[in-house]
Amino acid sequence: MTDISSQPQAFEGEASFGDYFALMKPRVMQLVVFTALVGMLAAPNGVNPVVGFASILFIAIGAGASGALNMWWDADIDHIMKRTANRPIPSGKVQPGEALSIGVALSGLSVMMLALSANLLAAGLLAFTIFFYAVIYSMWLKRSTPQNIVIGGAAGAFPPVIGWVVATGSMSVEAWLMFALIFMWTPPHFWALALFMKSDYDDAKVPMLTVTHGRKSTRKHILAYTVLLVILAVGTAFTSIGGLIYLTTAVILNVLFLKGAFDIWRRDEAQAEADGYAVEKSFFKLSLLYLFLHFGAIMAEALLRSSGYGGW
Repeated sequence: MTDISSQPQAFEGEASFGDYFALMKPRVMQLVVFTALVGMLAAPNGVNPVVGFASILFIAIGAGASGALNMWWDADIDHIMKRTANRPIPSGKVQPGEALSIGVALSGLSVMMLALSANLLAAGLLAFTIFFYAVIYSMWLKRSTPQNIVIGGAAGAFPPVIGWVVATGSMSVEAWLMFALIFMWTPPHFWALALFMKSDYDDAKVPMLTVTHGRKSTRKHILAYTVLLVILAVGTAFTSIGGLIYLTTAVILNVLFLKGAFDIWRRDEAQAEADGYAVEKSFFKLSLLYLFLHFGAIMAEALLRSSGYGGW
């Protein structure tokens, strides 16, 4: 992290609640809450509604803590990148020290309360997830290797495992399959974003694959990871968390996703610039729907199974 005090920013007095809430990356929190809930519901045994609600709340707080710590550390490059320049710290609404204090306090609170409301294994996984995102990814991987988003994707993949552990007190193959879905989805999702964000990562000197290996190589990587993701996603249909609803959803989505990755692979930069990166932007939007619908299908199977339907 560089000294952001050298950046031309002026703090604008007292921040609002919305500014502090934005530190917690609410959009990311939504994904964390949803996948953790799916992991909890997909588990073979039920959870007391009060315990379940409290656990999801503390997992969400832990995700918010990770976001605040990430924004504190990345304030210097957030100031440079157009996509992140309006975040609370680079825009001058929140001071870096405040973000650090909030992140540390919420980290401790979320882990402690999850241990009390659920179990120690779930709390330990949440603590590791916060550490992985704030330290391993943000402070180390993000600025040191083009594999940053590949390895760092693990941080976003833990929530369904934590949800499963809240319900069962243990881990299983099914929990790690949900982890793998997010883990394998993350690289093509962010590489597509990097393709059409153009100079953001170059300007901030973040070694994304587009910067270190070029855009042609990035297009090849998107296709390769998508092929692996398709095999994993469709194969999951034939496990205990799958079923006909999930299989139908997975087949449709993965045909579309694979076609999108193929279209990205066969394009060059001249074609992409000519239509304003329309294919890459479309693939990125589809990737958001892709993950939501896969986990939505897993949740539907779990709810039907609890009523004597669903599954195989």
